[in-house]
Amino acid sequence: MASSRTIVRLEGARQLRRTLRQAGDDLSDLKRAHADAAAVVTPVAQAKAPRRSGRLSATVRGSGTKTGALIRAGFAAVPYAGVQEFGWPRRHIPAQPFVVPAARETEPQWMGMYEAEVDRLLGHVKGI
Repeated sequence: MASSRTIVRLEGARQLRRTLRQAGDDLSDLKRAHADAAAVVTPVAQAKAPRRSGRLSATVRGSGTKTGALIRAGFAAVPYAGVQEFGWPRRHIPAQPFVVPAARETEPQWMGMYEAEVDRLLGHVKGI
C-alpha cells in the first residue's frame, strides 16, 4: 500500500508567533483595563459606604495593577473600613458591605471594558 504524504506550508508563521507572543505579554499586563474598571467601581463604593461623618467614604480609592483592579478603603486614621465591609462577629458588629456590592452592581460595565480590551489586544495578532 502506498503512503500518501501531505505537505502544508504555513505562510506568515514567524509573524504569527511574534504577534501571539506580544499579545500574550499584553494580556498579562492589563494595567490600563484594571485601572479603568476600578474607576467605575470606586464612585459607587463611595456612595454606598456607611456614613456617620463621611470619613470612611472619603478613603475609598481605586487603582489598577498589572494583575488586577483594587478598591481600597481606610487608612490608619480610619482603621474600621474592613470591619464595616465584613463585620466582626466576636464583637457583634454586623457587616455593612459597600465595596463588594458596588463591584457586583457595576459588573456589566467593567466586564464590557475587559472584553473590549482583550478583543483590541487580540486584534493585533497577524499571520492567521
